[in-house]
Amino acid sequence: MTASEHLYEVSVNWLADRKGIMSSPELNSSLEVATPPQFPKGMEGIWSPEHLLVAAVNSCLMTTFLAIAENSKLEYESFNSKAVGKLEMVEGKFMMTEIVLKPVVHIINEQQKERAERVLQKSEVNCLISNSIKSKIIFQPEIIVNQSA
Repeated sequence: MTASEHLYEVSVNWLADRKGIMSSPELNSSLEVATPPQFPKGMEGIWSPEHLLVAAVNSCLMTTFLAIAENSKLEYESFNSKAVGKLEMVEGKFMMTEIVLKPVVHIINEQQKERAERVLQKSEVNCLISNSIKSKIIFQPEIIVNQSA
């Protein structure tokens, strides 16, 4: 692995029904994940893969904005962003066809408006998660058969 490569390990373990627990040895907390309620046996009130995909894009936009804003010396009071992902059936398969990002930046000084617009545009273009949505999926399944006595 080179200095320009980084690995992020995440594990999921099935708990019951359509629910599991997601964790990472790099993080302090775990997160329940489940099939969303729009699907058979889906569960209300629990993060789903669909929520996590939209959250990954939205949180990447924020962290990219924070870095670019700092480097650009943009003076702002707050940043918040809402994201909505649209899941649709395309050629017989469900896929996230679009994610609408609605970031809001509050600035004090009108003279910072143009800079804020440039920083937001750069943030959207440079968000590594958005740029990775069509990335190759490497599937490495493993099946373990538990032998009883």
